[in-house]
Amino acid sequence: MKININADMGESWGAFAMGDDAGLLGTVASANIACGLHGGDPRVIADTIRLAKVKGVSIGAHPGYADLHGFGRRAMSLPDAEVEALILYQLGAVAGMAQALGHQMTHVKPHGALNNQACADRHLADIIARAIHLFDPGLILLAPVLSQLAAAGTAAGLSVALEIFADRTYEGDGQLTPRSIAGSVLHRAEEARDHVLGMVKAGGIVTRTGQILSTPFHSICVHGDGAEALAAARLIHSALQGAGHDIVPLPAALGQR
Repeated sequence: MKININADMGESWGAFAMGDDAGLLGTVASANIACGLHGGDPRVIADTIRLAKVKGVSIGAHPGYADLHGFGRRAMSLPDAEVEALILYQLGAVAGMAQALGHQMTHVKPHGALNNQACADRHLADIIARAIHLFDPGLILLAPVLSQLAAAGTAAGLSVALEIFADRTYEGDGQLTPRSIAGSVLHRAEEARDHVLGMVKAGGIVTRTGQILSTPFHSICVHGDGAEALAAARLIHSALQGAGHDIVPLPAALGQR
């Protein structure tokens, strides 16, 4: 397979450091860059874009709810027009900075609660997909497999890259296990590696009860804010290469240049 490994990054802000972006940018092939509302600030965004360019890592916007204190993980209910404006504002921030710094934004991946809600709520998913298409119909939507968000992206005419999570377990409906349930997050790097290899071998999601939900996928996410994120990314990268797979930027995983 030509497969992508992505990580959420650029989420530090002010005096608060989050994750090891420099280390991850030497390992992953795509970076989802926080846009300043759930994490990130102008200097952090710019530094992340510059380093991604040097490392040959493709970049995308990682828009979330305006929720610094909750890190974008608190669910909200907003008017449709406000959701659209929220997306457009954040895409403009990263795309504009990328253009100024000589890199290209190629994808969008919603963050946290916004992403989780859109995976199950088709109406919200449609608003997000339409906003991305309005901003730039050539952008790739990076969306979880078997989600309403992925379906909405396809319906809106976007290229959709399907994503699985290295460090999260799944339920029988294909949704992520809620973080409130013990064991929903895989904290050890070896667990994340084995989880990924199991899904690659199975050709789809392997739920926490062992059920296999067959589905294609193009990208593997390692959450950049986890303590074991860099170790997990390195183990997964090495294991996939050892099994004969090519780790490529997100456009290449979809057969794009």
